[in-house]
Amino acid sequence: MSVLFTPLTLRGVTCRNRIFVSPMCQYFSRDGLPTDWHLVHLGSRAVGGAGLVMVEATAVSAEGRISPDDSGIWSDRHSEAFRPITRFLREQGAVPGIQLAHAGRKASTDLPWRGGGPLRPETRGWQPVAPSPVPFAPGYPVPRELTLIDLDTVEQQFRAAASRALAAGFQVVEVHMAHGYLLHEFLSPFANRRNDEYGGSLENRLRFPLQVARAVRGAWPEELPLFVRISATDWAEGGWDLAQSVVLSRHLRELGVDLIDCSAGLVVPDEPIPAGPGYQVPFAAAIRKETGIATGAVGFITDPAQAEQIVATGQADAVLLAREMLRNPYWPLHAARSLGVDVSWPVQYERAK
Repeated sequence: MSVLFTPLTLRGVTCRNRIFVSPMCQYFSRDGLPTDWHLVHLGSRAVGGAGLVMVEATAVSAEGRISPDDSGIWSDRHSEAFRPITRFLREQGAVPGIQLAHAGRKASTDLPWRGGGPLRPETRGWQPVAPSPVPFAPGYPVPRELTLIDLDTVEQQFRAAASRALAAGFQVVEVHMAHGYLLHEFLSPFANRRNDEYGGSLENRLRFPLQVARAVRGAWPEELPLFVRISATDWAEGGWDLAQSVVLSRHLRELGVDLIDCSAGLVVPDEPIPAGPGYQVPFAAAIRKETGIATGAVGFITDPAQAEQIVATGQADAVLLAREMLRNPYWPLHAARSLGVDVSWPVQYERAK
């Protein structure tokens, strides 16, 4: 019996298996609106058998986008544009999820295939905002420090985005607190140099991310699960680390978060990341063991036996695949065959089974 292909129920939502499509930016939205590309891209992964399909980092405001071509959900028009996508995902048996995000000081950047550097206002860019006026890297603009009034606004934007995600038909919301974006910037001493109640001590650095999580949970129905993606470490001494991530995860569990999606890094450039197969799985295992909250493992998970071992040994409750799903949207169907599990294929494809 494969554990990877057993259902996972969180609150009132059941995923048909424990293979989740990780949120991956496509840089192909128009004014934050999804396009036909998103329907085909996300829909293919649902047809391919994933239990949950997560939309890319979706900005809660226009200035919160990573690039001008990123997904957004800051208006009812955006919510309506996602409805055909969520409907199709559910028709194919997948749970539709969306990651709510604000890029903070890493906003206003060009497309990766054009170098990904910072954009200026005259080239479709804008001034980023952040906890402190500390640029991400040399050559990046100095972000505007968020005021207390700004923090209230951002919190309201996350709350409104959660309500719009519900109207769009999503069943899972994930708050993005990782990868050097705004909420991770508040957590990390490398980016947060504030001297008010939102900076300095761990308690203070946790304050705003927890406020956002509380606001989203309040706007999100009780019967639907809430995820949070974290960077479990900054990969550098003096930064955010696993011990602090455990404390954060305990607080998030108390607020009603159902799963911690355990990634790492990217708050500062040129981190010494020891990348390799399953290199971030120990973070998911440690947080699950120390806090009792469900976790998702992500990062260089490519082999069915590897994914099976992660969930079967209790290191995580689910695996999130990114690049492997770009290479092969039907990875879950092939993984099932590899593990000796008979799963249903779309009737249109059965003749190829």
